[in-house]
Amino acid sequence: MNALYSVVAIVAAWLVGSVSFAVLVSKAMGLADPRTYGSKNPGATNVLRSGNRTAAVLTLFGDAAKGFVPVFVAKALAARFGFGDGAIALVGLAAFAGHLFPAYQRLRHGGKGVATAAGVLLAFSPALGGAVLVAWLLIAFFFRYSSLAALVAAVCAPLLYLFMFRPDPLAAAIGVMSALLIWRHAGNIRNLLAGKESRIGGRK
Repeated sequence: MNALYSVVAIVAAWLVGSVSFAVLVSKAMGLADPRTYGSKNPGATNVLRSGNRTAAVLTLFGDAAKGFVPVFVAKALAARFGFGDGAIALVGLAAFAGHLFPAYQRLRHGGKGVATAAGVLLAFSPALGGAVLVAWLLIAFFFRYSSLAALVAAVCAPLLYLFMFRPDPLAAAIGVMSALLIWRHAGNIRNLLAGKESRIGGRK
């Protein structure tokens, strides 16, 4: 029965992660679909290119929340439903995967997962999430590249976890999320190397 509860929690996390706040917020505020301009990525950075900062902030918090809430709930219900570290790790990974491969879009038109990954990390460990967030902010502030900040944070996350804790299922989930995040930024890496990457707040 515990295995069934775990499967339900993982599927629910994927469905929650599949909700595209970039699209919902933009539609509610009468803005263009973020999948039609800029990087065509349904995320806060691209929504910011619309010129509406409020929409970008709402998207950021929504995307982070859909990573945080499933893990937080799974941890809160762990004793009742027998969720171990492995199940909780998979819940976080499923929420993140939902943003990349959304159920409601036939696994297409997903985002890059930075904010959702941040939410998952904060739920896994507030200390870890805070440390990774600081790394992102420092790179973003000094270099003004959201993609570079995300890549640095992706590299730092599993290393910081292993430094702060021990190898376990959460560490494995973080490693997979980091690898997927770097993969989703392949185009950004090419643009950074070519000097063509857009800076934060710029229009692409």
